[in-house]
Amino acid sequence: MRIVTWNINSVRLRLPRALELLKAVGPDVLCLQETKADADKFPAEAFADAGYPHQAVRGFKGYNGVGIVSRLPIEETACHPFCGREDARHIAVRIDGGPELHDFYVPAGGDEPDPEVNDKFRHKLDFLAEMTEWFAANRAASDPMVLVGDLNIAPLEADVWSHKQLLKVVSHTPVEVEALARLQGGLGWVDAVRGAVGQDEKLYTWWSYRAKDWRAADKGRRLDHIWVTPPLAEKVSGIEVLKDARGWEKASDHVPVILDL
Repeated sequence: MRIVTWNINSVRLRLPRALELLKAVGPDVLCLQETKADADKFPAEAFADAGYPHQAVRGFKGYNGVGIVSRLPIEETACHPFCGREDARHIAVRIDGGPELHDFYVPAGGDEPDPEVNDKFRHKLDFLAEMTEWFAANRAASDPMVLVGDLNIAPLEADVWSHKQLLKVVSHTPVEVEALARLQGGLGWVDAVRGAVGQDEKLYTWWSYRAKDWRAADKGRRLDHIWVTPPLAEKVSGIEVLKDARGWEKASDHVPVILDL
């Protein structure tokens, strides 16, 4: 089974790129984040015509939004309004013949890493805490599950271009990294990407639009993740980060990540 996750940064704007991606890598399931479209504006027909008729979508006009398209039958199992907000940041499905799959778009957190002065950062920390609590109350480590998405945190030193310079920058601050570690440890989630490439290799999935030459500067961060519960850890047969996708025409600032089970 092949699963791809991608923060597409507007599914309608980048629909041609998504269809090219499906054709090129042939996933069984594609998980999208930041679709920036109401559910009724999601290009469902185009994905169905491409061979992905099974879909689960939660959308918002202009921002947020998650969606799963599959060529295998899927059954929606959850769509939790974390922090009491119906803001389309989570959807989960059970794949026919496969695991439960959770697609997340964690809040970015704004610019100031202080929850006392920045409500967006407080929302991010509260969201992560509630994720930890929700999984503990509703799922078990023995459940075969995959968690993918833009978690908006680069936890390891090798996940950022400069650990020292980004310690006080939202996405790599100690308080965020600790919150993510609590979430990961709750059910013993395994970081499938780092399990495949090791802890020390520099690896990024996001490069800012601000860089005139993103490849030359290479000031990236690994914000997009794939985790599996212990029953699936030994079934991970391949991981690939499609770095070249950052250079596509009308590219997203994130790139797709591929999981093979």
